[in-house]
Amino acid sequence: MDYKKSGNAKVGKNKPRHSEHNAKGSDKSPFGQNETKAELIARLKAAAEKKKS
Repeated sequence: MDYKKSGNAKVGKNKPRHSEHNAKGSDKSPFGQNETKAELIARLKAAAEKKKS
C-alpha cells in the first residue's frame, strides 16, 4: 500500500462526545457547593439503610 498518498493523520479534537449527567457546574453538582463530612456520612448511611430494607 502506498502510504504517501493517504494524507496526514487526523488530529484529535479533545472534546467529549456527550456531556456527563453529573458534571461539575451542572444543576446536579454546581460549583462551590461541597457537602461537609457529616452530611456525606449521613447520606451514605441513609443509602445503606435504604439498600438493606
